Amino acid sequence: MDKIIIENLELIANHGVFKEEKFLGQKFIISVEMTTDTRKAGKTGDLSSSTHYGFVADDIEKLFLSESFDLIETCAEKIAQMILTKYKLITEVKVTIKKPWAPIKKHFDFVAVEITRKWHTAYLSLGSNMGNKKENLLNAIENIKKLEDTEVTKVSTILETEPYGYTEQDMFLNACIEVKTLLTASELIEKLLEIELLMGRKRIIKWGPRIIDLDILLFDNDIINTENLTVPHPYMCDRMFVLEPLFEIAPYVIHPVKRASIMELKKLLEEK
Repeated sequence: MDKIIIENLELIANHGVFKEEKFLGQKFIISVEMTTDTRKAGKTGDLSSSTHYGFVADDIEKLFLSESFDLIETCAEKIAQMILTKYKLITEVKVTIKKPWAPIKKHFDFVAVEITRKWHTAYLSLGSNMGNKKENLLNAIENIKKLEDTEVTKVSTILETEPYGYTEQDMFLNACIEVKTLLTASELIEKLLEIELLMGRKRIIKWGPRIIDLDILLFDNDIINTENLTVPHPYMCDRMFVLEPLFEIAPYVIHPVKRASIMELKKLLEEK
């Protein structure tokens, strides 16, 4: 992808933990490197197909001077979030904030924070077999839409499926959705667990009845193994109630471990 860069934008602001920093102010030097596709703008000369760096610089200045933050880490996060949410052609941004007058008794050019943030694509599985199952799925989707810096971009058909594992329970309704988010995978699963609790989920029997079940199937092309999260979902390739709705919205997405598309994985499971 291409880059649009603003290098060394100088601003005087009142960020810092010491009262002198907040009262007297000091110089900050901000650089942003925005990942985008400039091909159409370059071929046509159409500014609406690009991102106006002048507008971005103005918005950085407004944000940076709007309030006082203790940490330049917070400033960097705010700038990255603003650019990614306001300028829809930007898919990733690197923000560097230099602080040349930092209050430390050493000889130095500057101290700095540099972060890279981007839009992530995640695929989620939803299931319910208690109460009004369809309404549960739709309410869960609405709750996911309300998450900060998160958009639901695709929704599969809702399917009725047989229970898995513990079979002495009602039929399930299942679906998959695609989301675009600035949340990390660990932040996203925390929010999904909060939604489950909000909707009354109780974990009593493994694979047992549930009012709502929300899982991360895929997150970008990442492979994650932590105490609280495994991505890709370890059982997704063995469950048709996952692969069928996922195939509907993401047939050509590649499983980063199996190195096969969802279409291929669904076909393999059908042949078993």
